[in-house]
Amino acid sequence: MPNDQASSKDSQIPTNLRLLMIIEEVVKRGVSVRPVDLIDVIELPKPTIHRLLQTAEAEGFLQRDIDGRSYGPGDRLRALAINTMSSERVRTARLAILKGLTEEIGETCNLATPDREGMTYLDRVETKWPIRVQLPRGTQVPFHCTASGKLYLSSLRSNTLTGVLSARPLEKLTEHTITSPETLRDELAKTRQRGYSTDNQEFMTGMIAIGVPILSPNGRLLATLSTHAPVMRCSLDHMKEFLEPLRLAAKKLSELNGNQ
Repeated sequence: MPNDQASSKDSQIPTNLRLLMIIEEVVKRGVSVRPVDLIDVIELPKPTIHRLLQTAEAEGFLQRDIDGRSYGPGDRLRALAINTMSSERVRTARLAILKGLTEEIGETCNLATPDREGMTYLDRVETKWPIRVQLPRGTQVPFHCTASGKLYLSSLRSNTLTGVLSARPLEKLTEHTITSPETLRDELAKTRQRGYSTDNQEFMTGMIAIGVPILSPNGRLLATLSTHAPVMRCSLDHMKEFLEPLRLAAKKLSELNGNQ
């Protein structure tokens, strides 16, 4: 009898949709997901859920977490997400927003997305000033000492953040880099409360940055929008005057993503 019930339940969802639905649910949750978390949502038997998760892991779309039981996005799924966001139609509209922002504030603007080891620049528009920092599209920067990275860390759940901060020592890149996990936690709490992040020469000596989140309709961080400049041209206090146009541009980018 139980086998008949499982078989009936298993047949309710078309075979070619099952794996896609599981991947969709993992991405939607934004945290590592255990097989038991998917059973009630996907409404497939436990053995089927396990088999589909193992298939997605083997093909690189999902990746098993450190606990050995839960799953998160794999390299192939992250590449798919970036390629989707970089499609020509979407990218044209996105670059128009970035160009308008860069012209308004007069400094380089970056769009970054979280990856496994750091933040990856998805797009950027350079300032017209001759003195500028060259970080081309595709560059990956650390989480702990960049405006974009600290925004991402501030969006993580407490236990996930603990895992990230305890995984390895925080590398000291400049004399201003925060290398104490406790101090960084305090900085991330401030970031979360005020809704923006700063980089006060923590990634590169002589460079400052400020960033705001690009959120999904349900409030999840999708990407970050930031601007940076050399300290010889701009102070951090002056850069905070860019927050209003940055937030307006982030709202437009969020709406653009929602209309894809």
